Amino acid sequence: MTEITRLLTNQDKLAESRLETTDSGPLADGQARMRIHRVALTANNITYAAFGHTPHLRYWDFFPVADQGWGQMPAWGFAEVEETTVEGIEPGERFYGFWPLATHLIVEPVRISERGFYDGASHRLELVSAYNQYQRISTDAAYRPESENYQMLLRPLFITSFMLADFLEDNAFFGAKRILVSSASSKTAYGTVFCLQDRNDLEVIGLTSSANTGFVEGLGCYDRVVNYNDIKALDPGVPTLYVDFSGNDAVRETIYRHMADRLVHNCYAGSAHNHEHISETEWTLPGPAPKRYFAPDQIRKRNADWGPAEVTRRFNQAQLAFIERVQQPDSPWIHVQEHNGLTSAQSLIRSLVNGDVDPADGHVVKL
Repeated sequence: MTEITRLLTNQDKLAESRLETTDSGPLADGQARMRIHRVALTANNITYAAFGHTPHLRYWDFFPVADQGWGQMPAWGFAEVEETTVEGIEPGERFYGFWPLATHLIVEPVRISERGFYDGASHRLELVSAYNQYQRISTDAAYRPESENYQMLLRPLFITSFMLADFLEDNAFFGAKRILVSSASSKTAYGTVFCLQDRNDLEVIGLTSSANTGFVEGLGCYDRVVNYNDIKALDPGVPTLYVDFSGNDAVRETIYRHMADRLVHNCYAGSAHNHEHISETEWTLPGPAPKRYFAPDQIRKRNADWGPAEVTRRFNQAQLAFIERVQQPDSPWIHVQEHNGLTSAQSLIRSLVNGDVDPADGHVVKL
């Protein structure tokens, strides 16, 4: 018998959580029990929770609980096989993937290959398959043992960044000559800009708050950094693409009214702090209604265009370059902060929900 401790989040009040310990019972045939070793917690995890009931996302459904209104917030990280009844999955093997905030997870491995496996649990069959895949570290070409913390922190964000940059380029930036990026201090935002850094035909402007201006300027990856309060000082005549990571209604309205008919596209990439959905059918401002960007859609397109192996190769190459840059000793973009146990995760989640975190820090929870 193995005790499993889980962190349960109030789906309506994301800063509120509690711990629950249960007995897992014996494994059934076709199951493996994974001991979750460490996970990363960023604003991205809050986004998962905030949009957890969105029909095509359904993040709360990956690790369901019986208590109505409560759920397990998912996070990316590493786990080891503690016990298994499945041929091809060996005790002690280490996997990277999508886990609940818990000490253990029982999975039902299917489609087992050299690369890893998919969790074939019945409740996950209709969910986005990319989140059901678990990668063996022994066959992951981008895995570096000394960079586990950075891989956890950045891979789930950087796949969004990498595919978003590709999506924008694939659409010729919708005819824009300038890109405005809100929440420019976020890792997903500056990861996207990192992927666009070799383009000279676009001006990329980072929009941020006064508190984060110094940090964003220090990154050096934006052509310009503009405070939210100074948006109206921008030339309104330049064809502009807005990449919205903040979901801030006031910022969005200021951009729309200032840019008038020169705003060519609004790419809504998600938000950790505005938990409301933007409805295209209820859009009242002049200009293009927001279009939600969803990384798996672009992944599927590029899998068809290039083949999965080439997509993986390009992503791994870019990810390794990004990780190398963020931990550059003389000017690091991220300082890793390690936290011990699920109790520490509770206070960290509260800080993330409230936006009370230093953008220069990356947070890892060791279980």
